Amino acid sequence: MRFGIFIPQGWRLDLVGIEPAAQWGAMRDLAQRIDSGDTWESLWVYDHFHTVPVPTEEATHEAWTLMAAFAASTSRVRLGQMCTAISYRNPAYLAKVAATTDLISGGRVEMGIGGGWYEHEWRAYGYGFPSAGERLGRLDEGVQIFKQAWTEGKATLDGKYYQVDGAIVRPLPLQEGGIPLWIAGGGEKKTLRIAAKYAQYTNFSGVPDEFTRKSEILRAHCADVGTDFEAIVRSSNFNTVIASTQAEVEERLSTLQAKLAAVIGDDRAKAFIDGMFRSSATVGTPEQVIENLTKVRDLGLGYAIFNFPEAAYDTTGIELFEREVAPALH
Repeated sequence: MRFGIFIPQGWRLDLVGIEPAAQWGAMRDLAQRIDSGDTWESLWVYDHFHTVPVPTEEATHEAWTLMAAFAASTSRVRLGQMCTAISYRNPAYLAKVAATTDLISGGRVEMGIGGGWYEHEWRAYGYGFPSAGERLGRLDEGVQIFKQAWTEGKATLDGKYYQVDGAIVRPLPLQEGGIPLWIAGGGEKKTLRIAAKYAQYTNFSGVPDEFTRKSEILRAHCADVGTDFEAIVRSSNFNTVIASTQAEVEERLSTLQAKLAAVIGDDRAKAFIDGMFRSSATVGTPEQVIENLTKVRDLGLGYAIFNFPEAAYDTTGIELFEREVAPALH
């Protein structure tokens, strides 16, 4: 199993209490710590503008600005977004941004891409909120533009949603064949079909029963469109709180809940912790986490990306994972 890690950027209220002027330093320092080791193949950020579980005045740093900054301040680790919303930027422009970032990084960019879902920020930023069908139609066309741009240096498409006419994207990304595409989302009729057509990686639920179902649907789409299912690496994201004992796990969850409650109130904080963490396969002791991840690895999970919610303040959970969990799963 290969490992990636999310860098706190504020979206999940994971920079609360750190002054804005110090937030980039906190993100950079963690990225450089990840870069200096060998456990983590990649670091990731989210492409969002407003916090969850509800919009607040707390910072949420922009994903592609961070990609460029990490490209310049690290040297080994690969750089991804889980995932870029296709409609937030014109796809020809985004292909250019990603190609430039790939050059800055020395060829380390991954393109996580999806249809987008967070209605509040869509409408607040003036993007409207198209139907799911339209958002996924844009995803399909946008990925076609990426692939042309990154292999031919020019893109032309007279699509339903996007029209580009000889858009020049030079220089090409450093990576031969273009930047790897992670098609994110588990939509069974459209998203997984788009993944079957274009993706080197997918990203959907790591819950074993759901993972198995999505995998078989992806396999069927691959057979239908004539691509190799086995060539697509399947990935999942995991919210992770790990400690040596169950009592310490509960203490970490309580500390996290209290930090969130100061911003969004007790009820919302409790609901967020209960919904996002208490049922996660990677909340527990190292032994529990290894057991849970082994199950889904044996079902075909090739890549896991972990969100440690306290990482901007406390890296002891990351250190415990590196020391006890990673060696058992590599």
